[in-house]
Amino acid sequence: MTFTSEVLKRESDQAIIVLLTISHPDMPIPIRVSSDGVDTLSRGNTFIHFPFDIVFPNQTQENRPRGRLQIDNVDQTVITAIRSLNSPLTVDIEIVTSNDPDTVEVLFPQFTLENIDYDALTISAELGVENLFSEPYPAGSFDPARFPGIF
Repeated sequence: MTFTSEVLKRESDQAIIVLLTISHPDMPIPIRVSSDGVDTLSRGNTFIHFPFDIVFPNQTQENRPRGRLQIDNVDQTVITAIRSLNSPLTVDIEIVTSNDPDTVEVLFPQFTLENIDYDALTISAELGVENLFSEPYPAGSFDPARFPGIF
């Protein structure tokens, strides 16, 4: 059975699990978080159960895409990493199933955690993505200096 057919079923014996990998070049080991009620072993990595909510970025051309991530502040691991780093953390979001957690069904890579707020109960941050609409296209220009043969 394919992942899509399982998701569209009314009832299924498979649970859909969201895995977060929070990383930074200055962190020796990424923080791995699972939406499942227990720790999840996927591809040799243990993802620790932390309750969290995700709102994925919207897709408008006017503004830079923004989403939200809220993690329960049940452990000092995430907050210690946030306080110790001076540049944004990156987050990879993966979706797997409970029957086959080693196969990533959907991948949303390289979000940045921005505008982080935290208190004793929760850590909230914006999920930012690179806005490709502001990039020039094509990247180069056809001018006589670079392409003398076409003039």
